This record gives sequence, structure tokens and C-alpha cells, in this order.
Amino acid sequence: MTASPLAGTALLCLVVFASTVCVGAFGPLLPEIARAQGLPDWELGVLAGSFGLARMAADLPVGALATRRLAAVLSLSPFTLLAGMLLLATAGPLPLLVLGRLLTGLAHTLVMVGSLTAVLQGPQDRRASLRLNLLEFSGMLGVLGGLLLVGLLPAHWRWNLSLLVAASPVLLALGAALALARRLPSRLPSASAAPVATRPEPRRAAPSGSPPIVRLMFALGVTMALAWSAVSQFVIPLRGTREFGLDRAGISGLLSLAQILDVAVLLPVGWLADRVGRPPVLVAVAAVLGVALFTVGLGSLPLMVLGCALFGLGMAGWMLPLGVIREHTDVARLGWRTGLYRVGVDGAIFLGPLVCGLLGEAHTPIFIVLVGVASLAIAARLARG
Repeated sequence: MTASPLAGTALLCLVVFASTVCVGAFGPLLPEIARAQGLPDWELGVLAGSFGLARMAADLPVGALATRRLAAVLSLSPFTLLAGMLLLATAGPLPLLVLGRLLTGLAHTLVMVGSLTAVLQGPQDRRASLRLNLLEFSGMLGVLGGLLLVGLLPAHWRWNLSLLVAASPVLLALGAALALARRLPSRLPSASAAPVATRPEPRRAAPSGSPPIVRLMFALGVTMALAWSAVSQFVIPLRGTREFGLDRAGISGLLSLAQILDVAVLLPVGWLADRVGRPPVLVAVAAVLGVALFTVGLGSLPLMVLGCALFGLGMAGWMLPLGVIREHTDVARLGWRTGLYRVGVDGAIFLGPLVCGLLGEAHTPIFIVLVGVASLAIAARLARG
């Protein structure tokens, strides 16, 4: 970022926070959407998963655009988000709701790829992981704000009214994004203009030609995304409602528990990764995430509560795989490489609830356990070095 980096970073975090409140608000409302709109599980999976589908489709184009027009990418995000939320608020037929979710997914891609590209321009010093986690911290605070807000709104309000109220911070994101656009360069520097790297010349090969650790980071990112989307967008809302009889406030409480613990340890995890290295910290978070998926998918209500707590701890390492990949990427290709990574992550966010919806309630625990096994296997592979 240009002059006054501190002020620019603060604005960037504000945009991310205000843009993610509505993301957190969607999950607790999912059972009510299913009842009010008469949606079977597979249609509910399509609706929830379309958010990730839009992100997956937009990642590479937005990554390329962020390399050339970073300010424009961040300025477009709140307008796109507002359009998507207004479509959802109509409570219209499924195609209209899916279109609204697609637009919110596109908006989230604009804000996340744009903000990650802006942050990763900075020097890769001993605070690099902390800066990434600070950005994630802002997003998690936004998700937590959406969860808490929906839980506090009157239970008799229709789901679309509650979602629209939860989307109101997008107006704050709009003002912050426009102010931030004036601080950002219209184009990222070329490789020749970039600061001297503090590491050896990065490899320019595609991820398939990169070192094993880089490919493992892509796999871990996909696994974490599958876990997040399946658990928060499908398993906890529907299992909590159908098996344990929880209302909107109860579902919001379970999801908020995970978010609170995620937020509480996010910055310490980034600080620790800068001191002891990212791989050892990733071993711990991947192992905790694997255990969390077993308890959330198979456990009784007390075990699900424990699983939500562990889930929040495990998701605190969400940004660390990207930090490892960054070590092998030059500044001129940050937007593209970030977009490529996000394709895998957002493809998993699309597939998580969709697969759960297609499998149905009876077979979803098998899928969740398999994702948990994958997370534990990656932790074991990282531990071997």
C-alpha cells in the first residue's frame, strides 16, 4: 500500500469486517429458509454451496484483475454484496435466491482476493504471518458479529428480514472501500520494481511443479475449506435443529462458540508461527481440526459443543498455508497465485454443503469423518517433515 500504511491497513480490515457480517448471519437462518421456502436437502445444499461456486469461478479472473486494478477490485465488492443481499431479501423462488448467493460469493471473492493481494505486497519479515492473521481476524470478527446479531434479533422476524438487517454493515464497507481506493496504487509493481526479496528467487512453476510442502499447503487449504463449509453451513444448523431441537439462538450459540475461540487464538497463532515456523503450528491446528470433525459429525450434543470449540481452534490456522505458498511467489504474480489458491479453497467451499445435501442427513456424518481423516493425515505428513 502507498503512504500511511497503518491507516491503509486499518481501512482494509474495516472493509473485510463489514463485508463478512452477512456471511455469519446466513448459517443460523438455514433451517428457517428450508421450512419457509419448502426446500429439500439437495436444494438447500445447492443454495448454500452456490456461495462457494461463485467464489471458485471468480478467483482466477479476480486474481488477474487485482494484479492490474487492485483499487477497482476492492471498490466493486460492497456494491456487489449489496445487490446479492437485496435479492436474497426478496425470499423469492430458488433460482432468485441462488443468484443472490452467487452475487454474495462474487463479492466475497473481490474483497478477500483484493485484500490478500494488498497485504501480501508487504515485506515478508517476522510479522508476515501476523499480518495475514490480522486480516483473517477482521473477517472472523465480522462472521462472529453476524452470528451474534442474528441470535439477538426477534425470533418472530422472517428469515429474509433478519438477513437484511444483518447485511446493513455493507454500507460501512462501501465508505471504507472508497476511502481505501484512494490510498492504493492502481497497479501492483512489476517484478523489476518490487523490493529486493528477503529469500532466494521464488519458483515460478505451477503448484504441481512446486516443492512437496507447497502442494501439501494446497491440500490443507482445501481440507480446511471443506470442513468449514460443511460444518458451519450445513451440519451444525441442520443437525442441531433436527436432532437436538435447537432454535435460531441455539444454533447461533454453537457457531458463535467456534468463532469466539477462533478469534481469541487467531493472532497468537500468527505470532507463534512467525517465531517457531508455520509447519509446526500447522501440525497442531490440522490435528485439532481432525478431532473436531469427529465430535461434530458423530457426537451427542455435549460432544458437539466440545467439537465446536475444537473447530474454532483448528480454523485459527486458516491463513497459514497461504503464507507458506507466499514464500515461493514473487510480488508480480501475487494476485494470480492468490487466485489460484482460492480456486481450490472456494471449490471446496462449494462442494462441502452440496455433498452434504446430496448425501442427506443419514450419510453426512460419513463425509465429515472422511474430511477429519484427511486433516489428521496431513498433520501426520507435516510432522514427518
